[in-house]
Amino acid sequence: MATLHIKQIEKHMGNKRIFPSFDFELRAGEMASVYAASDIRTMLMKVLAGDAAVSNGSIHVGDIPVTLGGEEHLTELGLLFLTEGHYGRLRVKDHLLFYKRLYQADLSVDEVLERLQLVPEKHSQVQHLSSSEQRRVQLARYFFQNPEVLVIEEPFQNMDMETKRIFMNVFKVLQEEGKSILVLTENLESAITLSEKVYRLDEQGLSLVQMEEDREHHTEEDEEEMNTEPVETTEPIPFNKLPTKVQDKLILFDPPEVDYIESQDGQSHLYVRGEAFPCAFTLNELEEKLHSYGFYRCHRSYIVNLQKVREIITWTRNSFSLRLNDTDKSEIPLSKAKMADLREMMGLK
Repeated sequence: MATLHIKQIEKHMGNKRIFPSFDFELRAGEMASVYAASDIRTMLMKVLAGDAAVSNGSIHVGDIPVTLGGEEHLTELGLLFLTEGHYGRLRVKDHLLFYKRLYQADLSVDEVLERLQLVPEKHSQVQHLSSSEQRRVQLARYFFQNPEVLVIEEPFQNMDMETKRIFMNVFKVLQEEGKSILVLTENLESAITLSEKVYRLDEQGLSLVQMEEDREHHTEEDEEEMNTEPVETTEPIPFNKLPTKVQDKLILFDPPEVDYIESQDGQSHLYVRGEAFPCAFTLNELEEKLHSYGFYRCHRSYIVNLQKVREIITWTRNSFSLRLNDTDKSEIPLSKAKMADLREMMGLK
């Protein structure tokens, strides 16, 4: 049975659609990440907290419905916001004692201090801790609350390596205990690092990010399979995805997802929602591959998705750039020769 069950929820604010209708299930012991823009991520956290209502659909934590202003579901659902208030003048140990009394937990404060490696700071005021250490104090609350589902917003943002390691170890233990964990982030690398199952939520809805393990070593079984007689095919199967690599995984993007492509020191990078992903194809290969998708070589080092262009900016008589409608309102250089070609393509004189 799903510990978190989302059915056909969508959210509108006035004439703006924050996110379209989607379904999602998270089962006991599962960990998944949802990769989404910050406004979507923030709204989902508010909805799950009961601070905002969905326009349509329903959410259940176990059998308990999530409703506007409702708190019953919060016994089984823990929410770790990116920015959370804390009592800065309290010592770390006193903070944890407060959580212990709040949730009437049997768990030892010293045990939680040890698990989060906060023992040396237990007598320090929270306001004097680093931002990463403060995040550990926030996470301590969920040991005492002990919910079935933990939803965490941007777990790695502005976090040091030691705290990242601690968080990942905690998530692993929680999964082994049968807890469910949902990560909401606008950083695809964080999503992939934390979860085997990664979803993208955007204006098109919720979709599973296609990933493959990058296998550098073949097993004997793989070798035997590779040495078998090839199967005759009449024609190759078309493959239009753009492969990029993040850590040990291959991420496959659909061409329309890409805002622009930049070449630096011979390495091509695909830019998707402000994040850069290295690609094995050269800029010349990508130009040929993406021409039919409306991509244009606007500069010797750039290819742009023309569907993402919002403005053509003239700086001087010989200096131009393209402003995109992406998250960062990126500006891409446009060479003088390419400006003439582009004007001709658009039927301008």
